[in-house]
This record gives sequence, C-alpha cells and structure tokens, in this order.
Amino acid sequence: MHRLPQAVRIVEVGPRDGLQNEKSPLQLADKVRLCNDLSAAGLAYIEAGSFVSPRWVPQMADTAQVFREITRRPGTTYAALVPNLKGLERALEYGADEVAVFAAASERFSQRNINCSIAQSLERFVPVIEAASAAGVKVRGYVSCVLGCPYEGAISPRQVAEVAGELAAMGCYEISLGDTLGCGTPGATRRLWEAAKARVPVQRLAGHFHDSYGQALANLYASLLEEVSVFDSSVAGLGGCPYAPGASGNVASEDVVYLLDGLGINTGVDLPRLVEAGVRISKALGRGNGSKVGQAYGALRPA
Repeated sequence: MHRLPQAVRIVEVGPRDGLQNEKSPLQLADKVRLCNDLSAAGLAYIEAGSFVSPRWVPQMADTAQVFREITRRPGTTYAALVPNLKGLERALEYGADEVAVFAAASERFSQRNINCSIAQSLERFVPVIEAASAAGVKVRGYVSCVLGCPYEGAISPRQVAEVAGELAAMGCYEISLGDTLGCGTPGATRRLWEAAKARVPVQRLAGHFHDSYGQALANLYASLLEEVSVFDSSVAGLGGCPYAPGASGNVASEDVVYLLDGLGINTGVDLPRLVEAGVRISKALGRGNGSKVGQAYGALRPA
C-alpha cells in the first residue's frame, strides 16, 4: 500500500494559464474578481498573470492593472510568468511575490513556442533568475510537453529530467512538469516521475496536467503514488495551448480538490466557494464550466 501525502499544495493557474488561451475578451474587473474569489476560497498560491508582450498574448495585456487592483490576502502568494528581464522588471514593479520561467522538453515545441532551442531558452533565463534572486524573489520553473509533443510525439523521460535538473541547478526552487498536450497516461506518468526524481528531489517537483484525453485526474493520482504533493490546476478547467492543437484546458481545480478531499488529503481549500468562483468566471466568459464537480454542484442546486 502506497502512502499518500497528508497535504497537497495547489498552484492555481487559472488567471494566467487559463485565461491566456480564452478567445473571449475579459474585463479587468472580472479578472480582479477571479483572483479575489480564489484567494477567498483558500487558494494560497495564485498565478495572477504574465508580463509578456500583448502582441503575443492579448489576454495578458492588463496584468499590471490586475496586480495593482487585487485585494491581497495575507498568506497568499501572487505570482507572474516572465519571459525575460523586461518582464521580470515589470513583475517586480507591480508587486509579484514570485515569478516563473518557462522551458520545454521538446526541441520542436521550443522553436514553435519561443523561437529558440531548449539550450538557448535556458541561457536566456540565467540573468532573469540571477536578478530575481538579487531582489529576494523566488523563481518557479515550468517544463512543457513532458508526456508528449504535438510535433515530436513521445518525449523521453530522461530528456524531461535533464531540463528539470538544469532549471533546478540554475536556481528554480520548484519545477512544474506539464503534460501540455494532455495525452499522458498513469503508467507513463509514473515513469516520468521516476526519471525526474533521479535528478531533482521530489519535494521540488510539481505536476501540471491537461485533460485533453480525460486522463488528468488519473495522472494526478499516479503522481500522488510517487510522493508528488504539489499540483497546478485551473478553476473551471480554463485553458488550453495555442501551440498544441487539440489540447483542452488544465485539470479543473474543483475536480482536484474533490478528489483530494475524498482521499483525506488536506488542501486548505473551501470547495463550495471554489465552485462559485468557477461558475462566476464561466458566466463572465460566456462558456461552459469545464469542471465536472462544478457542473454537478450546479445540477444539485434547487431551481
């Protein structure tokens, strides 16, 4: 019998990884309300936006205003994705508590996504991580396409482990391994963690699963069996990836919390309040709620 973690830390990526791929424009007030709703529900880590060029990611054009207007809840970390030093400077200016950098485990995906090789992308992050460290700001690393790539197909766990190891050696305190295409299965997921843990302590690893093939929760459970205790998720299952055709949203935060509650694993999240946050943002976007739990809660409400 495998021992499951007693507690899991959820990294809420809906306001960034979720909203950046939504086609419908969203008002600033709705983004601010989303962050406030999430913190009120007990999410202690919220990726509130990204300081990237609005030409490439229009939905993130008002990230500075989001950071300026959110109501900061004590004990909550408000983080931002930054692609370069300029992005880091703006993140520091507007009070991001932490920042994140983004690499890939696939050479072709790296070229399509950020127009450079994996090695070049890592080199670009050296001054970013050094400057963040000098400013006393922690850096989180992302590795995408860890269980499959739309251009290369299967990805070697060893390649993923190498990239994760490089990010850890550069100073990222935590590395999130992302199934960007959502094509992973539990067996492949466990093999991935076996390889990654050989390079990076499991305490510094996190899982990031998309649900394109309906395997996200199964992969998350497989990760729990490998002692992983940090997971990224997105309220209402918001998200996708413009560079991964067919990829659906991130695993829904509501579904993750429901699973973990059922396993007796503490998250510190108030599920009913989280469901309300998902319902509200789905309505604001004019789209269906991507959370199965959110849908079920809605069906149980009195007419």
